[in-house]
Amino acid sequence: MTAGRRSVRVLIEGRVQGVGYRAWTERRATALGLAGSVRNLSDGRVEAVFSGDPAAVDAMLAACAEGPRGALVRAVVVTVPDPDEVTGPFRILR
Repeated sequence: MTAGRRSVRVLIEGRVQGVGYRAWTERRATALGLAGSVRNLSDGRVEAVFSGDPAAVDAMLAACAEGPRGALVRAVVVTVPDPDEVTGPFRILR
């Protein structure tokens, strides 16, 4: 993590697949100028990595706790990603 930049990995638990969570996350993160990625996990969770301005990352974390219409978020678990994980524009991983 460089000065003035914050990077986090989040695991979002609840009803977060099949409700447009990844596309919603991509739109929100891109609007906030964040780098990173989002993907569905086989266990039903969504995993995302966000990197950018600390205030923008905080705003994205708050948004993730709500999620898109139709989602029911039970938990957002925040950890620190590997430094090489966050590169380029925000994208959806398959």
